[in-house]
Amino acid sequence: MIDWDSLVLGPLETIFGEGEQPAGKVMFYPAVGTGYAIDGVFDSAYREVEMIDPMVGVASTQPVLGVRLSVFVAPPEQDDQVFIPRVGKRYLVMEVRPDSHGWAKLMLSEM
Repeated sequence: MIDWDSLVLGPLETIFGEGEQPAGKVMFYPAVGTGYAIDGVFDSAYREVEMIDPMVGVASTQPVLGVRLSVFVAPPEQDDQVFIPRVGKRYLVMEVRPDSHGWAKLMLSEM
């Protein structure tokens, strides 16, 4: 069985994660409890295409933080918050979209 966390997700985060930026790691603030530093891959304008009609697609953008679920004390949830030092902004987690390999997209909203 493939160890996705150590063989794929960890190296991906090391190369593309915010922790490698001069501004430092992301701060994660659970809705209940104390905040702590994590790493993640931030995209300020993630584009998602929604098919409203088979002939017409609608694209929207929103900030997203890709994260390894193994770094969390408890799984991230809606209404948690993250601070991205590189852009100096705090975001509200609107939705958590986990995949089947231990990674999740935190769909964010500016506060």
